Amino acid sequence: MTVCRYREMRAAVKRTRYRGVPGKLEISGTGIVHDLQAPGRPHELTALRVRGRLERVLPEEVAAHTGTPDVEHEPEGLLRHPDIMVIALEDMEGEGSSDPRTVVAAIEIVSRSNPDNDWVGKTWDHPSLGIPVYAVFDPRTGSGAVFTDIHPTPEGPRYATRKDFLYGEEVTIAGWTIPTADLPRYAP
Repeated sequence: MTVCRYREMRAAVKRTRYRGVPGKLEISGTGIVHDLQAPGRPHELTALRVRGRLERVLPEEVAAHTGTPDVEHEPEGLLRHPDIMVIALEDMEGEGSSDPRTVVAAIEIVSRSNPDNDWVGKTWDHPSLGIPVYAVFDPRTGSGAVFTDIHPTPEGPRYATRKDFLYGEEVTIAGWTIPTADLPRYAP
């Protein structure tokens, strides 16, 4: 994707957000991704519990941050918005999107309406952004995975290691271990 094309898509995302279109808009390696549904209570409760558990074990100068800003890398043509990002407080200073090279870990809670965005698209985009650890929590199945060890491939950077977990087990994200007990599941 050319920088010019990326900037056009970035402007379209900004206009759409400004107009109050519901859901989450991101730019992936394949184009604009629109998760139409706003996250529901199980999604938000999972994010809250994971964030809180991480905050208890993180050093004081590192945060498990939810909310804005996005993570953006214009040369790669990527604009992503992790549900939680582990980042040093000093790297949150300033204006604009976060530099993805400062993100220690990106954590996603799988969306009921667009699970492939978290399980497929972001496993391609996050290593291209240089995010060293990517964790996925899936309330549909009560399971997840942690992806690490970025390595080059003919298709671009990819994670070499995937460690699966089930809710109820402990999971290690970038060196910090948290429990996954009592995380909510989506209703059938």
